[in-house]
Amino acid sequence: MESSQALMERAEVLLRTEIAPKAAAIDHNSNTLQEALDVLGNHTLLALRVPQQWGGGGVDENTFRCFQELIARYSGALAFLQAQHQSAGSLLARSENESLKQQYLPQMGRGRALVGISFAHLRRDHSPLKAIATDGGYLLNGLSPWVTGYGFFQTFIVAAVLPDGRAVYGMVPLQTSQQETGGSLVCGEPMALAAMNSTQTVTVQFQDWFLPNAEVVSISPVSVVAKSDRLNVLHHSFFALGCARAGLDILEDAYQTKQLSFLQSAHQVLAAELAACRQSIFSAQVGGDRFEANLQLRAWAIELAVRCAHAAITASSGAANGIDHPAQRVYREALVYTVSGQTSAVMEATLTRLMSRGGWVMG
Repeated sequence: MESSQALMERAEVLLRTEIAPKAAAIDHNSNTLQEALDVLGNHTLLALRVPQQWGGGGVDENTFRCFQELIARYSGALAFLQAQHQSAGSLLARSENESLKQQYLPQMGRGRALVGISFAHLRRDHSPLKAIATDGGYLLNGLSPWVTGYGFFQTFIVAAVLPDGRAVYGMVPLQTSQQETGGSLVCGEPMALAAMNSTQTVTVQFQDWFLPNAEVVSISPVSVVAKSDRLNVLHHSFFALGCARAGLDILEDAYQTKQLSFLQSAHQVLAAELAACRQSIFSAQVGGDRFEANLQLRAWAIELAVRCAHAAITASSGAANGIDHPAQRVYREALVYTVSGQTSAVMEATLTRLMSRGGWVMG
């Protein structure tokens, strides 16, 4: 059995040598992103939280956090895409549908089955996707407004709200499909996004789509999402930490090239803050009355990622405006990590932190 340390060392070498040199292409070319995803699959890194009995890595939470931080350092697009698949694996592993688990889980670690997710819309007061029970399953109607991985994932787990306030999570194809019963699923064109465009995010429209009981992953109250958001408020922080490190990597490279002492000073100051932020986040406890404290840590990680990316832009001068420049890419990735998994509480904490740092002087 591979130790957590050995897995992380293996992953870092892989990411540094095979992914980092192609990060610019991965960001805007879906074929190159697919090749990068295949690299992770070939090294059994795509189902890390799936129990080993199902062919997954079975890693502990701390190791998984370190992995997410590490991959975000080298490629935001790859980090974002594989995170959807890893989350799907976790959902399936907790499912009581043994048939689905047998069908998918053993294939997910190597990427032989690639699965996405779509349930962020459950955070809305009025979900755009509804479900009603029918003989043998459920009928889905409405819109899934944000599905990442079109062209990569064969299927995805979608959540639709039932009249009784629960949500049904089920497996559906991530391609335009028509059922013999008359139901349809239509995928829109990939959205034009400022960052991580290669991940191909689409909307999916459902009309009387029949979800059979055999394809149901789970059913739970919609309120579970809000509870999970509170409990896991630090979850997206690890991507922000990796993004901050990526910015500092560029800043360090700029210093090595230009040999300007203030670049070295900036790197030292920001690196020290990143180390403190990282230690606080990895040491944080969840649950109980820790939500407010952890919310502040999340806001810190977000703001720090943006500042480190901005430092990379500044140190790179006009070259940073080039679409393929790493500072340009990391700056845009910081945008994504600012809003990923955003709730109103995270939004408020982020803005409060931004306001508290500032100051202005009238002449």
